[in-house]
Amino acid sequence: MTAIIRLAWQSLLNRKSTALLTLLTVAISVTLLLGVEKVRTQAKSSFANTISSTDLIVGSRSGQVNLLLYSVFRIGNATNNIGWDSYQAISQHPSVKWAIPISLGDSHRGFRVIGTNHAYFEHYRYGDKQPLTFQQGEAFDRVFETVLGADVAKSLGYQLDDEIIIAHGLSDQAFNRHDNLPFRVVGILAPTGTPVDRSVHVSLAAIEAIHIGWESGAKLGKTADPNNLNSEQLAPKQITAFMLGLKSRIQTFALQRYINTYKKEPLSAIMPGLALHELWGMMSVAEQALLVVSGFVVVAGLLGMLTSLLTSLNERRREMAILRAMGAKPRHVFSLLICEACALVAFGSLLGIGLLYLLLWLGQPLIQNHFGLLINITPLSVYEWRLIGFVQLAGLLVGAIPAIRAYRYSLSDGMTMRM
Repeated sequence: MTAIIRLAWQSLLNRKSTALLTLLTVAISVTLLLGVEKVRTQAKSSFANTISSTDLIVGSRSGQVNLLLYSVFRIGNATNNIGWDSYQAISQHPSVKWAIPISLGDSHRGFRVIGTNHAYFEHYRYGDKQPLTFQQGEAFDRVFETVLGADVAKSLGYQLDDEIIIAHGLSDQAFNRHDNLPFRVVGILAPTGTPVDRSVHVSLAAIEAIHIGWESGAKLGKTADPNNLNSEQLAPKQITAFMLGLKSRIQTFALQRYINTYKKEPLSAIMPGLALHELWGMMSVAEQALLVVSGFVVVAGLLGMLTSLLTSLNERRREMAILRAMGAKPRHVFSLLICEACALVAFGSLLGIGLLYLLLWLGQPLIQNHFGLLINITPLSVYEWRLIGFVQLAGLLVGAIPAIRAYRYSLSDGMTMRM
């Protein structure tokens, strides 16, 4: 068997160009197959780890997926705001342990600005009930102070005591910046691998202050004077959503029903876990389509290998005949072709795995910056190794086709010149 393996290796070296092209075809196929699977599982993990220990998320009346996306993942916009009175009434409900208000709608150089209060830093959890921690500084205490997520500080090169300007709306342009009201950086959060890293956090009072004199996205009146603001001007009037932690999870459904039938204004209360489950259900068709496409790419790669082996087989009929003349039996010729096919798939798979990790290493910061998803570079899972095993098995079956043809070649057929 060792002689057969050595002979197969020498045969591949003698056909370097063809073997290399086949190798690259298999490698790219495996890279795409594993890449789709890894991005799919890592994206799910990243989404699932974004929020933890939050029992309900409350927003204006809308679908639960939409509410989850804009309140937690900073994707999209709310259909409407919530009155501050409604937030206070619900947050003081006997079953509520803590509440985190969130006000969205502004931005800073492509990053979302979140108006909130100290409850955010105290009660917000991600991953496995992990709290937010500060890499530098502390939470804001004054109106025009801000806490940056780790990615914001890193991408824009901010340090403590730097000043930033917040823009009205999601488009950061010169005409919609609150440039008369700069914010001072007082804290930078430690990395979390969630949208928190890409957020600029300010107080709810600051959100009210920067919008004095603004109506419908335009500066129509006199803006705020930072040295002459009173508590009445800074009192919140509306927020975008709020998160609730309950004293007992048994009360979740009762409170959800109470909020969904709230009489003062139309509200929706969702459970993050159920909303995520619905989101995965909506994405399942796209996931299956991607897996099918990547599967077809693998099939195309293996068919390319089959074509290469069959083409080379016609050119190697005399080689097979010489091997038979030197004492090689039909099974040896069969084993030679099988070994070549298996070697091409095995080395192609290894090359594909290496290419996958190279692309993940290069693309990880780009994916995180543009989509807010942290794709961790982890070892291949058991399922991914199974996919590699299926590819190897498919390569073995594909390699058996030219091997069977070579097995049937006779000595005289190989020695006879065909005109």
